[in-house]
Amino acid sequence: MPASLPQVLVQLSDTHIMVPGRLLDGRVDTATALARAVQAVCRLRPAPVAVLLSGDLVDAGSPEEYAHLRTLLAPLPGPVYLMPGNHDERGALRAAFADHAYLGQMHDGDFIQYTVDLPGLRLVTLDTVVPGAGHGALCEHRLDWLDATLAQVPEQPTLVALHHPPFLTHIEHMDALGLREGREDFEAIIRRHPQVERIACGHLHRCIQARVAHTVAITVPSPAHQVELDLVGDHPASYTFEPPGFGLHVWTTGTDLVSHVMPVGDFPGPFAF
Repeated sequence: MPASLPQVLVQLSDTHIMVPGRLLDGRVDTATALARAVQAVCRLRPAPVAVLLSGDLVDAGSPEEYAHLRTLLAPLPGPVYLMPGNHDERGALRAAFADHAYLGQMHDGDFIQYTVDLPGLRLVTLDTVVPGAGHGALCEHRLDWLDATLAQVPEQPTLVALHHPPFLTHIEHMDALGLREGREDFEAIIRRHPQVERIACGHLHRCIQARVAHTVAITVPSPAHQVELDLVGDHPASYTFEPPGFGLHVWTTGTDLVSHVMPVGDFPGPFAF
């Protein structure tokens, strides 16, 4: 066993929780899927220092859905940090998790943006929500906050999280619902702040990586359903039941951040080799 165990930040995304007893699209049991993912997180060694949910927490933004989400997340070890996605409603999210003080950290405007100091890593979250729309945006106000926030602690390794990924995926219908406003300015800000070790995103329901400025942006699978990998663009927007999963961002003091994707399920092994 190594002298010092690594620190782990878990990233769950696109949980799309419904009211109890209801299936998404009549066939996706998002609650059972999240419960299985939570069980898998609880079995991790070492235990995570925190869990981040990177948007689309519920499907319709209702108080009943957020209450169900809160129950499902209750077994998680350590602190849980929530971010909104395009399926979320900021007011209902804040009301359901009123004891999560960080949800009100950005007092200027309605955006849910905040920072968290984890052991050896700073978490900075951005709000890309455009109310009533599927695509995302970063206005001047949100971008100015990011630039000033990163400038405050220039030496601390940092993970920046946002729901809509700041890159094209070549999945045409998802790119149409991507980060339509502020992508170039976001990249310019990241380039000015070399302490940014990773950009963690949701929205895409699958694992995709792309270079943004000097670093790497990554999306992670949903615990439930995945977006079909259609690089030709001749299929209607579709989802599959490819293996569910979540992300792990791992580091020790003085080392670079490493990101993993963990599938959720029962698999043979491990077998010694």
